Amino acid sequence: MTDNGTESPTRPVRRLTHPDPASRGRGGQRFLLVGLVMASVYSLFPVWWLVVAATKDRTGLYQSNGLWFSGWHLWDNLHQLFTYDDGIFLRWTANSFLYAGVGSLGGTLLALATGYGLARFEFPGRNLVFACVVGSFLIPIALLTLPLYLLFSEIGLVDTPWAMLIPCLINPFSVYLAKVYTESTIPFELLEAARIDGAGELRIFVSIVLRMMTTGGATVFLLAFVNTWNAFFLPLTVLRGEENWTLNLGLYNWSGKRLESGVDLTSLVLTGALLSIVPMAIMMVAMRRYWRSGVTLGALK
Repeated sequence: MTDNGTESPTRPVRRLTHPDPASRGRGGQRFLLVGLVMASVYSLFPVWWLVVAATKDRTGLYQSNGLWFSGWHLWDNLHQLFTYDDGIFLRWTANSFLYAGVGSLGGTLLALATGYGLARFEFPGRNLVFACVVGSFLIPIALLTLPLYLLFSEIGLVDTPWAMLIPCLINPFSVYLAKVYTESTIPFELLEAARIDGAGELRIFVSIVLRMMTTGGATVFLLAFVNTWNAFFLPLTVLRGEENWTLNLGLYNWSGKRLESGVDLTSLVLTGALLSIVPMAIMMVAMRRYWRSGVTLGALK
């Protein structure tokens, strides 16, 4: 009612509405899906280009569309790759497997033993040792290459497989991962029970710790294998003879022959680069059950 006795019009009541949580969730999922698709395309684009380039001959490589096929010369490229210079590519492949496989396996065992010792043994200076391990992450591996070369030259290890294997045995990041996994998976009670039963420390490590550290060990080995397989600056510095080169160093030498001697080996370089990623892909697929669990375990820690 108004002051003059007439009824005032009824004003509609405005209700506050909140956005539907489901619609907000769908919007976030779409944004995440678009981001994942873009990241996948960005990651797979170089691989696609490499696959396409490896199927072309020299003419098609320079005169055709770089993102699509132009003839099928993959088998010819593979034959030339395996027979060029008396099959030196196969020797480089064997060297890469030696350095990455043996070096990573030995480095994994040392990292697991060191991480286990730092996590489950009390000794003076343990925190200082662990601080040094973590602090060593700040030192780029490139800065250590020249001191390693000078050291190996003094003891006569330059241009030998040991110049690659010895640095692969020591990896501070692997030690850090091993310590984290040990703290997450190896309880003190189990170790004390084994000691009460009369087991020695070496037997405890070999029979109990290593078996329980399979997931962590697989993750450490995989990361070390990929890192050693892709290494370039260290073999470039410590390896002189062609017979001791790795795949990366050998393909790099082939790519430079066009400028040095006018020999164009681009097709062989691209085909060799395609083959060089096959072992890592097989390794990732074969060990995915272990490294997925290992990465999740490290994240939970």
